[in-house]
Parts: sequence; structure tokens; C-alpha cells
Amino acid sequence: MNGMNTPTGWLKAAVLPLLLLMASCAEPFDARVTRFAAQLPAPAGQTFAVVPEDPALAASLEFQHYAALVSAQLARQGYVAAPTADGANLVVHFAYTVDQGREHVRQTMPVDPFWGPWYGYRGPWSRGYWGGSAGFVRHGPWGYGWYDPWFDQGLESYTVYTSAIRLTIDRKADNQRLFEGRAEAASASNHLTYLVPNLVEAMFTGFPGNSGKTVRITVAPEKAAKK
Repeated sequence: MNGMNTPTGWLKAAVLPLLLLMASCAEPFDARVTRFAAQLPAPAGQTFAVVPEDPALAASLEFQHYAALVSAQLARQGYVAAPTADGANLVVHFAYTVDQGREHVRQTMPVDPFWGPWYGYRGPWSRGYWGGSAGFVRHGPWGYGWYDPWFDQGLESYTVYTSAIRLTIDRKADNQRLFEGRAEAASASNHLTYLVPNLVEAMFTGFPGNSGKTVRITVAPEKAAKK
């Protein structure tokens, strides 16, 4: 029998386009941000320069691209960018990274999505004991996975990548540390062009923050964000 002529066959054909549309929708970006701050000087009259934590990246165009994001955020705070670090009042060291990812596999539902030994028939739109109908679903605060009971027999596999940025601010006159911050996130993306801008925005949300506190900051998705 042609699979398309079975109830699950035509149902899958009807539902799959909707599921793909749902999967393509942008999701908010969640980050954990920890900041420590001494007495930062008032922005008026203070200049800064953003330099790489790793000196080997000083000539990197990629670093300069991300450093410009940090500079823009500091400018919004009222600080003024200096032409070089030599003439700046504040030296801002910046670093970013993403790991190789970790594969996650989990059991999500019984083999048959419509029948259960105790619950009887479950329609495609009803919420059964396996947690709902097929689709692209979110699991917890960080992980995402493709959930297809017709193919995966209740198993799903997805990769979680951990990304992070580190930001420190020193007073150049005496090398005193004035600020340390770290923002990190776990997501289904390993693209730094997507991750770093979101992490920078999270870092400067409520800047400089409460010293010694770790907070969760959600960045609204951009309309054209590519994951």
C-alpha cells in the first residue's frame, strides 16, 4: 500500500510544511551573564579602546568586526572611542569563543504516536502522554530538536553548542581593573556571526549590572537573524 494512502501518510504530508515553517521562526536568544564591577568612571570625558585578549588577533578583520559592536555599546553609555589604545583612558579587552558542540539523544514518546495501551486513540492535535503532536519543539531553556514520531520512533538527536564572550575594562593610568564580565549561551547554532552580536547585547543590557550576580538575559530575535 502506498504510504500516502494511509492515515499517517496523508496526515504527515499535510502537517510537514507547517512544521518546517514553525522550525524556521526566530527564537529569543537566552544568555547567562555574570559581571563584576568596581567604581567605573562617569562616561563624560572618558575615552576607550577595544583590544583583543589574544594579541595575535590584533590585525584580525573578524575581531575588528566584533570589536565594533562593543565600541557601539560603550558609545551608547556615553564613552568616546579613542583612535588608539595608547591615547585611551580605558582599555577594553575582548574575547569570544564557541565550542565543538555536544550531541544529545533523548526518548520523547512511545513508538506509536496515536495509540497507547492505557489512553486509546490520540488525534494529531490532542495532547497525549507523550507531550503533544509532532513538530519542532523546544526542550528546556537551551536545547532544540526535530521531533518526528513517524521516522525517529520517539528518539530525537540534536547538537548543543556553548558560546561565550569575555570583557574586561582596565584604567590605563594605573592598570586597575574596573570591570569583568562574561556572557555565555547554549544553543543550536555555532555561527559566531549570529552568536557574538547577541552575547554582546546581553552583556550590555543593564550595564554594568549588579557586581557578583549571574542573571539570565533574553535578547529579542532579529527579523532576519540566520541561525
